Amino acid sequence: MGRGKDARLPSDREAARRAFLKEAGLGGARREPLAGDASTRAYERLYRASGPSLIFMDQPPSVETRPCPPLATDAERAALGYNALGRLAAGRVDAFVACAAHLRRLGLSAPEVLAADPAAGFAVLEDLGDDLYANLIAGGADEAPLYDNAADVLLRLHAETPPDVLTGDGSSWPLLAYDALALRTMADLLVEWLPRLDARLVFSAAAVDDWRAVTEPIIARGAAGASVFCHRDFHAENLIWLPARAGAARTGLLDFQDALRAHPAWDLSMLLHDARRDVSPEREAAVLARYLAARPELDREVFLADFHALGAVNIVRILGIFARLVARDGKPRYRAFLPRLWRYLDRCLADPAPPGLKAWLDVHVPTEARA
Repeated sequence: MGRGKDARLPSDREAARRAFLKEAGLGGARREPLAGDASTRAYERLYRASGPSLIFMDQPPSVETRPCPPLATDAERAALGYNALGRLAAGRVDAFVACAAHLRRLGLSAPEVLAADPAAGFAVLEDLGDDLYANLIAGGADEAPLYDNAADVLLRLHAETPPDVLTGDGSSWPLLAYDALALRTMADLLVEWLPRLDARLVFSAAAVDDWRAVTEPIIARGAAGASVFCHRDFHAENLIWLPARAGAARTGLLDFQDALRAHPAWDLSMLLHDARRDVSPEREAAVLARYLAARPELDREVFLADFHALGAVNIVRILGIFARLVARDGKPRYRAFLPRLWRYLDRCLADPAPPGLKAWLDVHVPTEARA
């Protein structure tokens, strides 16, 4: 499920896990840890004596900084830390449960929640299986119908204005906007962390000021266009193929707990600028054409300009996150994704390029540092 890491936990946490599963009627289920990623969650597959397997999600509530209160000021968010600044859900189980209920109400395939204790950080979920888009395509499956269906998921999400508060299965969660402060926090990850990854890069205070100046108009466009439910991590390792279902429901959705109200181009960028696999210019063009054909009310030229500009900010955000994972967290495998991200960025910075951004990168991040 963007499958969370199987961390070694204190014995009292394991005791709490067992108590929750027993209360849910799953005390006798066989538990199989699932492989990890960059999150603070842990997942296990549960095998019962009869019936389909289930997924057990464990998000210890104390390992993340607090999420953003809906009415927090910029100063209050800064004091609370990174999750509040970026309007991330801090892994909160109630966010996952409420988002899942909203997605299912739209006819989309989010996992059903069979049991949950948000305060403790536990949930038992429907198991959507292992047919991740990324795995199927790597195994030789035709990617075209998968990406077409992913576009249809986004069209369903973007067909209506989402509520301010998501509710369902006993949980509620505010759907906050991907506002200017959150976008700025994410864009600045590049200038904060890339020099810590590559000692050749030194960004002076003036260079950082210039960075903020050239990205400010893009951030303003993103904040002004924040109008649709945004999954926020919509890529091939969080999408599961469910061919027995119909329409957009053939794509199972994972890792949506950080959802926000955002510009519709954001999730398209996440899908088409996938850090973990190459998405060709031809596939990008086909998905965008499908999306725009279904939304004739959009100005095609304006939307594509927003897609390239916000795509560039999204890519530099991911570059910054991966630089942090390598430099701070000691996870060198993320370095291998960086060249692909730079190639996507070159694609976004081609005509029509966001004014100033390409020039800033050409001056401050030479070609030999983009690897």
